[in-house]
Amino acid sequence: LISSATKSLRMETEILEKKLQEAQMKLAEKDGDKEKEIQSLKRLISELEFQLTMEKSNNESFLDKLRKEIKHKSDELEKLTQEKTQLIHSLSQVQEENSLLQDTVRRECEERYELTAALGRAREQVLELRRLSGTFP
Repeated sequence: LISSATKSLRMETEILEKKLQEAQMKLAEKDGDKEKEIQSLKRLISELEFQLTMEKSNNESFLDKLRKEIKHKSDELEKLTQEKTQLIHSLSQVQEENSLLQDTVRRECEERYELTAALGRAREQVLELRRLSGTFP
């Protein structure tokens, strides 16, 4: 009975030892798989960090270009604004000059009209004098 129980316990122990070995093998295999996954994730993290660094660099470069372009456009706008101010000033001067010239032309036309009217009256007077002098010897 003891021998049978011992044999049964040995067999059970062997079965349990086999199960333990299988469990240890599965555990070692899972540990290996996890280690591979960890290494894969580390590589992925490194690649993503590199991509992020590249993106940051590209963004900084792009921002620098935009800043330069904005500065250039701002300078251009300032120059155009100054030119516009100068043109408005010149236009104002030309308009004043034009107004003065129009005024001068208007006055000269009035003077001419007055002179033409006076000349007409003088002609009439000369004709009248000729007619009168023609009737008087």
